[in-house]
Amino acid sequence: MIKNLEIIAILLIMRCPLSAVFAQTDSLSYYLETASRNNPAVMASFHDYKASLQKIPQAGALDDPVLDTGLFIQPMENLWGKQVAQFQLMQMFPWFGTKKAARTEAQHMAKMKFEQFREARDSLFLKVYTQWYVLCRLEQKLRNNQENLQLLKQLEALAVRRYSSENNVSGGTSFTPGPSENTTGDRPAPGGMSGMSTGSGMTAPLPDGNVPPMNNPENMAMSSSGGMSEVLLVQLEIAEIENGTESILSEIVAEKVRFNALLNRPATEEVAVPGEFIQTSYVFDIETVMQMMTQQNPMLGMYREESLANKAKSEMVRKMGYPMFGIGVQYMLIDKTSGSGGGMNSMTPMSSMNGNDMFMPMVSLTLPLSRKKYQAAEREVQFQQQAIRANYTDTLNNLQADLYRYKHLLDDAGRKVLLYRKQTELARTTYDLLLRRFISGKSDLSSVIQVQRQLLDYRFRESEAVAGYNTMAATIQKMISSTNIEN
Repeated sequence: MIKNLEIIAILLIMRCPLSAVFAQTDSLSYYLETASRNNPAVMASFHDYKASLQKIPQAGALDDPVLDTGLFIQPMENLWGKQVAQFQLMQMFPWFGTKKAARTEAQHMAKMKFEQFREARDSLFLKVYTQWYVLCRLEQKLRNNQENLQLLKQLEALAVRRYSSENNVSGGTSFTPGPSENTTGDRPAPGGMSGMSTGSGMTAPLPDGNVPPMNNPENMAMSSSGGMSEVLLVQLEIAEIENGTESILSEIVAEKVRFNALLNRPATEEVAVPGEFIQTSYVFDIETVMQMMTQQNPMLGMYREESLANKAKSEMVRKMGYPMFGIGVQYMLIDKTSGSGGGMNSMTPMSSMNGNDMFMPMVSLTLPLSRKKYQAAEREVQFQQQAIRANYTDTLNNLQADLYRYKHLLDDAGRKVLLYRKQTELARTTYDLLLRRFISGKSDLSSVIQVQRQLLDYRFRESEAVAGYNTMAATIQKMISSTNIEN
């Protein structure tokens, strides 16, 4: 099982999601792969998990055997000769099942580290998703500014043309621009002209006999002044849009640096952002997500593994209170002694054993008489288990509350996307109508610019709503430890 987890961890580092194997180098899937391979925080968590795997064989291994050696400075005589040295080797064994419980605890602790690694990886992917959507929103905002700048350039050309036409009329040209609104309610003549100039410089009357207002020198001066103000008004808008564009470009550079930091790449590395920013296709079912979250969320999985590890620890602590036994051998090195007429070594029954080395099997047993420390250890594990269960419940409750909050934010962002799209279409239609009225002299430029501002604002809000929707979808997917988000 541990080997399987190690393989899965390597796959998560190498490639996630698997559908991005053939991803282009400027796609989000490619950036996710690069982040999973290079991000220092994820790699640190992965190596931490690998280190925890090395504790499993340590926990299941027996204690080192003990070798005792003694050397007599002056050999000690006994019935078998002169004892020169003795060696004792002892191997201690814990109570049956103690090492197995310790190994089980280490395995579950390694699995807990694996869940922490999954959490670090999912958190990284959420940051990459979020930063990617920030860049997409800024790119869309930049494009909207550029399109708006083109529209303003067109308005500036129309305003200059209108101003030039009014100045030409005041200087005695052949045609006079029509008034903003005809006093009789009649439609102006084609081309925006309401009358013709006579050879003497006087404007010819309209078919109904009225004299156009432009014949009045004061009106001509006011119209000329109004035309110039319209040109200046458009230029003010152009200056503001150009300044906003420079600000967006600067912000894009800063956000790309943050994005490259997540991928552990040079700050100046180029990030390719798609020109079209679309809403994520995401189907949300609260019950299904709730069930998947309970089963797959790494934080909950971490507490489950910690609980199992604590259960194995409880078994290990209980058996540590039982006796330990040891098996060993003692070896005594004995030299021969020379016989001397009488004495102990000259006795016939002992003469055949003179100088023979001696082996002695040994068995030892520990007596755990101090029961208070073992009982305290068992109570400690019980309290730890209660703390783990409380943390699990608290985390689950918070995740459930966050899930419903994210659902609200997701639905709200979806509604805003539809609203701003509808408002953008209406503002665009209104802008086209007012532009035609302005060209025909029936509307002033300030109304056109006001609607154009609303159009730009709706586009900005739509891109922000799309970014918010996609970010919420990625956040929910992170809660169920899934990165299969369709973009």
